[in-house]
Amino acid sequence: MRGQFRAIPGGVVGWDITAALAVAEALGLNRLIVAELLPLIEPFAVRGINVQVRAQNHDDAI
Repeated sequence: MRGQFRAIPGGVVGWDITAALAVAEALGLNRLIVAELLPLIEPFAVRGINVQVRAQNHDDAI
């Protein structure tokens, strides 16, 4: 889900769930199942994205 984030300078705070559900529907996925699963997955994905953002910012500063 690239580009479908709620972000602040220096990091991501969450997914845009409305956009995520629209993507799921476009992919033919069951919206009810996606709506149940996304909140469970989101914190782990956000942490991983923020690790990547910090690493990229660190690399850019060098």
